[in-house]
Amino acid sequence: MPYISTTTAKKIDDSVREELKRELGDIITEIPGKTENWLMLSFNDDVKMYFRGDDSVECAYVEVSIFGTTTKDAYDRLTARICDLYERKLGIPADRIYIKYEESDKWGWNGVNF
Repeated sequence: MPYISTTTAKKIDDSVREELKRELGDIITEIPGKTENWLMLSFNDDVKMYFRGDDSVECAYVEVSIFGTTTKDAYDRLTARICDLYERKLGIPADRIYIKYEESDKWGWNGVNF
């Protein structure tokens, strides 16, 4: 039950959003036991954002939430791949991307909790 939420100053067109969706579906498998089958995504684009007091270069804030825990190595691989993806598809430099990870042992779905 992973969830990836992206907020970015960059306007994302529909075709690029589809590419991001597909690649994030693959990237999430860096966490053992996680697949696109349970992945939820959201994109909040074209947001006025400042990084280091500057809004002249686009930036992104990505939140990755998972049910359970994983390793530092898995998070390191995720960070590298997400930064690479957003740099390739959105032109956002890796040094203007923050990624926050959150683990939870409480997750609800379909009227019940795990």
